[in-house]
Amino acid sequence: MASNGLGKNIFSKISKERVVSAVVLVVVALASILPGGLILAGTLYLISMVGYLELTKACKVREKDSTKPNILEIAGLLAITGYYIQLYCTHSGEGSTTYLSTINYTMMDVGIMISLFLSLILLMFVYVFTFPKFTANQVMAAYFALVYAPVMLSFVFLTRQLTYGVYLVWMIFINSWISDTCAYLTGVMIGKHKLAPVLSPKKSIEGSIGGIVGSALVGGLFGYFLEVTIGLQQLIIPLAIVGGVGSVISQVGDLAASAIKRNYEIKDYGKLIPGHGGIMDRFDSVIFTAPITYFLIILFLK
Repeated sequence: MASNGLGKNIFSKISKERVVSAVVLVVVALASILPGGLILAGTLYLISMVGYLELTKACKVREKDSTKPNILEIAGLLAITGYYIQLYCTHSGEGSTTYLSTINYTMMDVGIMISLFLSLILLMFVYVFTFPKFTANQVMAAYFALVYAPVMLSFVFLTRQLTYGVYLVWMIFINSWISDTCAYLTGVMIGKHKLAPVLSPKKSIEGSIGGIVGSALVGGLFGYFLEVTIGLQQLIIPLAIVGGVGSVISQVGDLAASAIKRNYEIKDYGKLIPGHGGIMDRFDSVIFTAPITYFLIILFLK
């Protein structure tokens, strides 16, 4: 009986931690996304820096017992800083990336490509002039971590900077958090067939379908809400499609993050968020859905 009581207490503590952390995350999301601009860019920059270090540590870019970033990771942090500076300077005003303009697409594409190219050169510079301190695998992992978290997450900022982005940016979270919730509830109720039995035994095909359908429905309802409240037209079907497709990508992102943890035999990426783990544990699906949501919005709302 004492053992059961202890188990309940632990479960209760974890649940409270998760709820409190979730509330804090929602508050941070509202406080940064609603004003957008520099506040949002700065918040994403900080999250990206932490996520990058979590990934490089997980992928063994850093020495096993080291608690401080090495020179290769520092080069990556400098690259992330440069990327976010150019991103903000290029898209500092709301509507600066509008789905009615092709000029800004070109500016964005060129800026991102130049940043990615220079980032690779910087990492290779460290690799060459510190040889043989780092292996090629470590350099590739460092570059992978840079693109995976900071660059993909930056599409939250780009979506917010769209015309009507203050509303449309929430599709990213519908595609990730609403999808995850619907998938979980459906899986608990009727889940029988395993989706990825080796990688994630608890996930079911039924749950996956429930997540896709739930995200599509909420996306459509959100489109209807925007039509009624701010007068935008023909959003129900496009945002339902964005929700459904985004849910698929979200689930892939969640499984991909789990696969990396399995490969490197770690439970969580970090301990920054009580009850959730690290940045990468909480934002794994958001990281994947942000770019696809951005491009789908541009595709369907042009």
